[in-house]
Amino acid sequence: MFLILTRNFPPEIGGMQNLMHGLTRSLSKLNIVKVFADYHENYSDFDKNVNFSIERVGGPKLLRKYRKSYLINEFLKNNKNVQCIIADHWKSLELINTNKKKICLIHSKEINHKKGSRQNKRLINILNNVDYVISNSVFTKNLAINIGVNEDKINVINPGVEPVIAPSKIDIEQAEKIYDGKSTRLITVSRFDKRKNHEKVIMAIRNLKELYSNIIYVCVGYGDEEDNLKNLVKELKLSDHVVFLKNIETGLKNALVSKSNVFVMPSIVHNKSVEGFGIAYVEAAQYGIPSIGGKDGGASDAIIHEKTGLICDGNDLEEIYSSIDKMLKDHKYKEYGKAAIEFSENFHWEKIIKSYQKIL
Repeated sequence: MFLILTRNFPPEIGGMQNLMHGLTRSLSKLNIVKVFADYHENYSDFDKNVNFSIERVGGPKLLRKYRKSYLINEFLKNNKNVQCIIADHWKSLELINTNKKKICLIHSKEINHKKGSRQNKRLINILNNVDYVISNSVFTKNLAINIGVNEDKINVINPGVEPVIAPSKIDIEQAEKIYDGKSTRLITVSRFDKRKNHEKVIMAIRNLKELYSNIIYVCVGYGDEEDNLKNLVKELKLSDHVVFLKNIETGLKNALVSKSNVFVMPSIVHNKSVEGFGIAYVEAAQYGIPSIGGKDGGASDAIIHEKTGLICDGNDLEEIYSSIDKMLKDHKYKEYGKAAIEFSENFHWEKIIKSYQKIL
């Protein structure tokens, strides 16, 4: 039996949630899997439609941590057939008492604490005492080494994706209405926060529309920066060129991505927050959509520069502008898109799970 400890799991939406769900589904094909996950409203409909056991733990955050750890420790005492524990966060292992094999995933943001700080000491104590640390990218591995994680314990295994399902005719029609007849199409699917760098993309659109009068930028997501970004669009008089969407169905989101030209997310480092990998780049690539990612973070694992997309300096507005222009000029995105589809096949879960099998 494999035991999965996760703070991020569907029906909650997000890249980490998709990663943990995909990993759990793939592992359930190899062995019995038990998941301890945080409570989420409307979880019952999701949980009854999976082929593995999920135990949800609710309550205030601090109390939940102790209650969840108690339930896991009790489960381990009463189930001697657990072969391995896999956690999505080092904090999930802090209070777990067992000699069973332990694997901890790392993603960048959650380990990006100053060396010698209290948080750093806590995470090092956990990560240097597990059997394996799984890094989502080479960037995250190097970050972990720099803050004191034992290099010998680290394995780089990129997040996986499920093969895409072609969007329905209805979703395609709705996506085309949103694009409103404009043929030069950029899209970002992510949280609205500083790290994702929507702001500079919007500023680049102001100048790009002089070259590409029919340009449109669709931003799918939600987050703290939403109002600031909408105000920026008004200030730059770009209401005809920038669209914000949130709480849309997965089918429509996929249709919007599939009918776009370029996925744009030139991420930056903001405070401690950094893009460890960027699964959204791979998801776009599956539809033949190339990406523009930032040099700060793990985008280089998901994008092959000048083959499946472009890597640029997300802090440099001119570089973002020129990267988008380069992708659009002479429809270069079509060439990159073909290579992106082929490259994305390396991230299918049926291939990624083999790397986990080697250490399990």
